[in-house]
Amino acid sequence: MTTLDGVYEPPVWDWVRNQVDRFEISNGLDGNCYQDNPQWPIVVITSLGAKSGKIRKSPVMRVEKDGVYAAVASRGGDPVNPTWYYNFLANPEVDLQDKDVKHRYRARLANDEERALWWERAVKVYEPYSEYAEKTDRVIPIFLLERA
Repeated sequence: MTTLDGVYEPPVWDWVRNQVDRFEISNGLDGNCYQDNPQWPIVVITSLGAKSGKIRKSPVMRVEKDGVYAAVASRGGDPVNPTWYYNFLANPEVDLQDKDVKHRYRARLANDEERALWWERAVKVYEPYSEYAEKTDRVIPIFLLERA
């Protein structure tokens, strides 16, 4: 697998940057749980910025089934999508690291039927997604990431 080319632009938010740094320094073996809660595992997805073309890294909850991953664009229930949502639309080829294993994936928006199934799976992994859905008027998008 080749890695995405470009200049890395660290996340703007301190907590996101710290999560990614811990994850990467340990090759995915430390910082691989959201808020250090082992019940909330994460993966780190590397993408190209839609506008900047720079390398972006995003920690997302680990929602996986049969080698397919879901990336839930919740942004904590905010009324807008996270920036990586637009990156995935513009540049669907991404790298996903799950613990110490990294592969190239292609991201695509789940259709309505897929979204319903993956939403259930996501809420089982991370219950606060239900609260996020109640906080916002938007339907929270879900990307499915399949090996490229």
